[in-house]
Amino acid sequence: MSENQPPSAQHSLSMMYGTYADILFVLFPFLVISMQRLWDGQLYETLLRPDLSIAASILAGLAIGKFVLGLVSNRDLGRYKERIVFFIALTLFLVLGPAIILMLSITGNREVPGFVAFVQPILLIIAISLYTTAVSISNILTRSVPDSAGHGGMHPDSGDKWEPETVKHEPLAIPRRTGDDPL
Repeated sequence: MSENQPPSAQHSLSMMYGTYADILFVLFPFLVISMQRLWDGQLYETLLRPDLSIAASILAGLAIGKFVLGLVSNRDLGRYKERIVFFIALTLFLVLGPAIILMLSITGNREVPGFVAFVQPILLIIAISLYTTAVSISNILTRSVPDSAGHGGMHPDSGDKWEPETVKHEPLAIPRRTGDDPL
């Protein structure tokens, strides 16, 4: 990250890296499974197995968790409750429900229809998109709410330039060692 970037851009960039790191950690085991199936010459069969639906449902569950975190993080955010509940319902309706139905259908049937090879990657893409949105919304909502003086994160003496307010913390009280203390 560049030192010339404003703090909000640095925070957004860090948030993006963290979000995609989460996604990569979730998808890593499925990548290993896919590489093994590619080695065995069965890559197309990966699309007909429940692996991608499992990954999509994991990401959907993480997204719902982030939405709930944004919902309960601050009582002053009551005006956003309907929007967050909408995104939770959207995640359940678009990803989690279909992914669970596909997992059960794929594992319960011997003959898997060909459309599953197209639906599962689409579910995974939607799950990734919703998780990214959930992290963004959660981080926006959990940031400090502007204080009653209306500074909104701006230092009162800084004019138009953004400067983070310094938080006054008590110094850490560490007891001094005397020569008589055993190690």
